[in-house]
Amino acid sequence: MTLKDLAEYNGHDGKPSYVAVSGTIYDVSKSPLWEGGNHVNAHQAGCDLTEELKSAPHVRAVIERFPVVGKLEMATEAKPTKEGGLPMVSIVIMALVLILLIITFII
Repeated sequence: MTLKDLAEYNGHDGKPSYVAVSGTIYDVSKSPLWEGGNHVNAHQAGCDLTEELKSAPHVRAVIERFPVVGKLEMATEAKPTKEGGLPMVSIVIMALVLILLIITFII
């Protein structure tokens, strides 16, 4: 499940409340502390709470008691590729050598 998919499970309009922590997605819907997809006005369901949980007053074991419903797919950024690469460098070097040869024979 992607972050975009996870956002749909925010506990609103009868939808279940899912949260992600360290790549694992938990269903917190049945917890009275997550009523309406909001946890004590501090956290919203449908989000990755990995960073927020680091400063939570309870231990991580609390969230791990909830049913696991999936894994979070982390989006990877497409790295721009440089067109040309080594072949282009070779062409430039050959052109410079050719220019130097022409200049050498003209002078």
